[in-house]
Amino acid sequence: MKTISTDKAPAAIGPYSQAKVVGNLLFASGQCPFDPATGAIVGEEITAQAERACENAKALLEAAGSDLTKVVKTTCFLADMGDFAAFNEVYAKYFTEKPARSCVAVKQLPKSVLCEIEFIAEL
Repeated sequence: MKTISTDKAPAAIGPYSQAKVVGNLLFASGQCPFDPATGAIVGEEITAQAERACENAKALLEAAGSDLTKVVKTTCFLADMGDFAAFNEVYAKYFTEKPARSCVAVKQLPKSVLCEIEFIAEL
């Protein structure tokens, strides 16, 4: 098992790794809309936050030697299912290979962000 860490994606805000590699699979922790340099939340609306979360996912994949086309499964968490359509518009620009996905609304996300994306990808 190998730990993946990059300063181009937000640092973990708890006792966990950004990602782990087992065999040829990358298991990524949830990517929230935090600026990797400052840790601040990017944007106040779902589209800006979804964009940042996707960019963070992309950076983590690149650090592991993979890319968005190799994502096989995502789990997306939304603070409000009313944001589903707007979130999907942004998500579709990044996850063009249409990985398997679950998307759920949750009561609250870390630091009250509007979305979080976790994923499994092939290396």
